[in-house]
Amino acid sequence: MAGQHIATRPLLYGVLDRLAAWPSRNIRITVLFCVIAIGGSFAAAGALQLRFETANATRQAAYFESRRAADLSAVVAASLERAEEEGRRFAAGTLTSLPPGVHGMAISDINGTPGAVLGEALPMESLVAQVHDTPVVTGGKDRTIIAFREGETIIAVSFYPLLPGSPLDNAGIFGAGGAVLAGHAISGETVGANVPGWPLRVEVLAQDPEAVNAWYASVPLYIFVIAGPALVGAWLAAVFVREFERRAKAAEAIRSLRTTRPAEAKLLVRLANAERAAVESARSKNEFIAHMSHELRTPLNAIIGFSEVIERGYYGPVGHKKYVEYAHDIGMAGRHLHDKVGDILEFANLEAGRYPLQLAVFDAAELVGTVVSDNAGRAFSRRISLTMLPSGPAMVTADRAAVQRITANLLSNALLYTPEGGKVHVVLREDAGAVSIAIIDTGAGFSQAERETVGTAFRRFERVGVSTGTGLGLAIAVSLARRMGGALRLETAPGGGTSAELRLRRA
Repeated sequence: MAGQHIATRPLLYGVLDRLAAWPSRNIRITVLFCVIAIGGSFAAAGALQLRFETANATRQAAYFESRRAADLSAVVAASLERAEEEGRRFAAGTLTSLPPGVHGMAISDINGTPGAVLGEALPMESLVAQVHDTPVVTGGKDRTIIAFREGETIIAVSFYPLLPGSPLDNAGIFGAGGAVLAGHAISGETVGANVPGWPLRVEVLAQDPEAVNAWYASVPLYIFVIAGPALVGAWLAAVFVREFERRAKAAEAIRSLRTTRPAEAKLLVRLANAERAAVESARSKNEFIAHMSHELRTPLNAIIGFSEVIERGYYGPVGHKKYVEYAHDIGMAGRHLHDKVGDILEFANLEAGRYPLQLAVFDAAELVGTVVSDNAGRAFSRRISLTMLPSGPAMVTADRAAVQRITANLLSNALLYTPEGGKVHVVLREDAGAVSIAIIDTGAGFSQAERETVGTAFRRFERVGVSTGTGLGLAIAVSLARRMGGALRLETAPGGGTSAELRLRRA
């Protein structure tokens, strides 16, 4: 027996392994089955909930209608008791005129001998034959007749209907033998209540149509609750299927390659590992740059602030003018370093996707004109002719601050690399779907090798007599232009100047 158990276990494990391997090899069928199972479970849960809610709505309707029947029976009993009291007063001779709502009164003895009559005539012979120990209630929709025995006297009263029609919607008042005295005959499940002291019964339809219809109006919501998760699950399943298939194909290709070409397979694995390491390194680098930029800005702000305090002598004279000059130099160096750290932080945020853009419609011509005016003094000091060709309004859809940042950077570079006596032109052009801002200079231009690296982070172009920055200005400009749905193009030739063109979406 022990040997049989040992032999059975590998067989069982083999069956389970095959059952587990089949879904992994048939991902589409597996996911489809899972989606159907999930949708079916939601549908079953929804169907059960619908049944529970239907039963609950029916119970609530029956409860409220039974309360309504009890209230109606109490009102009917009060109406009959008032008519009975008026009849007793008439029989006692204390009532000589008809009360409001009463059509007639009559009395007779138990043998049917007529007595006094007030108002309309009543069928006393028929009433006397019916009255025994219990009162009689007859009539119809227009009026109600009651007859009751008071000692040896039969008293009959004819008065207004028991109840008006509106309170008796889906309800009725029934007498002996099921005769309808008020309301309507009811078909279907009913609840009711007897009228205390009288041979009457009030019956009300148990399922109030308004309550049930109000519940059925919520059925689309239940359908959404059922179908919504199933549809979302199907969409996610489709996404995962594509990813699983891609990975399965890659794994199968690697297994095949390992079998046929093991050396190349090892090389591919190394390349994949190197790619993952490079991505992780780039992410870590961006996080480090962003963190360090924040850390550097705080002491720089303190250095700049205290240098201004010393330079301006807020707390009295420094004592020697050289200290003032040194404080001025410290402040200038701090501001310069602060700007460079700001560029690094801005670039890190762009790379990490944390740079917020607020797209709006504005006039690019007005913004570029402001940037040109801000740089006019710098151009004049270097004897560079800075001109902007006249242009009408050029409405674009972009981030105003980003466009100003790009334009200021391009114009600053043009003035930086253009020698004294050179020219810088700013031109705005419009076509069917875009507005272009072109900044053209007569500087040294770029070589073919330099053009291929334009827009690369930390790439600086060394020129004689030119102090370069961090090499992030063009990289930030290119990234901002792309994120706004635009483009930045540079056309240049060695010794022939540079044309930088920013294209933005036209509003």
